[in-house]
Amino acid sequence: MKTGAGIAIGLSIALAAGGGYWLGQRPAASHDAAATQVAASPAGGAKKERKLLYYRNPMGLPDTSPTPKKDPMGMDYIPVYEGEADDEPAAANSIRISTEKVQKLGVRTEAAELRVLDKQVRAAGRVEIDERRSFAISPKFEGYVERLHVNVTGQPVAKGQPLFEVYSPELVSAQREYAIAAQGVDALKDAGGEAQSGMQQLAESSLLRLRNWDISEEQIRALAKSGASKRTLTFRSPVSGVVTEKKALQGMRFMPGDTLYQVADLSSVWVVADVFEQDIAQVRTGAMAKVRINAYPDKVFEGRVTYVYPTLNPETRTVPVRVELANPGQLLKPAMFAQVEVPVGGKGQVVTVPTSAVIDSGTRQIVLIAHGEGRFEPRDVKLGGRSESHIEVMDGVKAGEKVVVAANFLIDAESNLKAAVGGFGHSGHGGAPKSGKDDEKPAAAPQAAGHRAEGTVDSVDAKDGTVSLSHGPVASLKWPAMTMEFKVANPSLLQTLKPGVKVDVEFVERQPGEWVITSAAPAGKAATSAPAANPHAGH
Repeated sequence: MKTGAGIAIGLSIALAAGGGYWLGQRPAASHDAAATQVAASPAGGAKKERKLLYYRNPMGLPDTSPTPKKDPMGMDYIPVYEGEADDEPAAANSIRISTEKVQKLGVRTEAAELRVLDKQVRAAGRVEIDERRSFAISPKFEGYVERLHVNVTGQPVAKGQPLFEVYSPELVSAQREYAIAAQGVDALKDAGGEAQSGMQQLAESSLLRLRNWDISEEQIRALAKSGASKRTLTFRSPVSGVVTEKKALQGMRFMPGDTLYQVADLSSVWVVADVFEQDIAQVRTGAMAKVRINAYPDKVFEGRVTYVYPTLNPETRTVPVRVELANPGQLLKPAMFAQVEVPVGGKGQVVTVPTSAVIDSGTRQIVLIAHGEGRFEPRDVKLGGRSESHIEVMDGVKAGEKVVVAANFLIDAESNLKAAVGGFGHSGHGGAPKSGKDDEKPAAAPQAAGHRAEGTVDSVDAKDGTVSLSHGPVASLKWPAMTMEFKVANPSLLQTLKPGVKVDVEFVERQPGEWVITSAAPAGKAATSAPAANPHAGH
């Protein structure tokens, strides 16, 4: 009896366990059956049944599941049916965000368009005197400054206005010699040819000597007429302008060739702009230029590019460009700082997107393509020229494709964009579950070498996204201390990069000769990275 009772109890326990297992398996089986039933009703009323293969990670990670589940962000895994793994390989690189979240983020899109870019090359410069309108007054004989008519540097003078008078024993002697020779020629008019010829040669020699000393024809005629030499000689201004240099002092002795005065005509001046080497190929002689001066914020001066210098400054990596412009009222003073804009013509219609559409980490540039219904595809792009509002996309986007122009950084943060971008080109995306080792990792994409520097911000151009930085030596590049222009990987970095602020920066060479700041912080503090390069905290 005891043995029979034990067998009955064992059978009861086995039946209970089997029933519990069967009940526990029903929900999953029902879910799979429902998914299979939905897959068996394709659009258009077709009766062909699609087989559910697995569920893939919504962020494109090489992670699959045989049953429905959610990722750590609460996003549903996406079902993959038979045939989709090959037909839709790009889907693995897509990002899916709920329509409600898209609306909350304020996502806005625009279509990539064909347009001609109106680009401006900007450069800092300075006002300089036109070298062809600057004159030095240098006597060609020895003498003494007898009297000064203009005794102040910066004094305006008119053409022909007396500047100073000099006394020179040599000059007095030469005048007397010419006066005697001129009188002798008149006295020997009736004499023999040989005597008259000798006196004529003496007079011509004396006259040539006076002319070589820049004695005016008027003074020579007066000397020949009166026969009386003048004790002093007056030097006059050769041009209307301003005295830019005065070395003459009353009573001082001077030697031949000494510059006593310099006078410059400021009715026309030069602006020499320092154009960065990556922009110099676009600047052409003859192009019109706009010049702005801080002293006259409401005025725009127009000039013309007349010369591109053949040399490059190795310290600033800039090439001087000369702009000539009129100076009515002499508002432009030599040595004033200037901001120069040179418009450069486009190369015909090119595919463009708004500048806000580009997420720039410093080492790569990405655009989010909107596919509708909350689906976005991060795509690497190759950029070209840029204007105030648009940038050329040389590769990666076609005309007509919609790109995200607002809230793209928020999409990056919301959907862990790095995971999708990091999976570009990996075979595990969108395919069947891996059969190999789970710990195999895809090869890391090559990264641009980063460098660090400490310096002071000189100026910021928010429109062009550039910063002029005077930095110390950079050991990793064997650079000396110098001032140069950097681009910023993201406009948010400009909140740290303010004129006059000492900062620690990290930068990379994105293209040959194009240096991009990827992070910045006040000197001595931790650097702030561009948003696209930040880890996505809180996901």
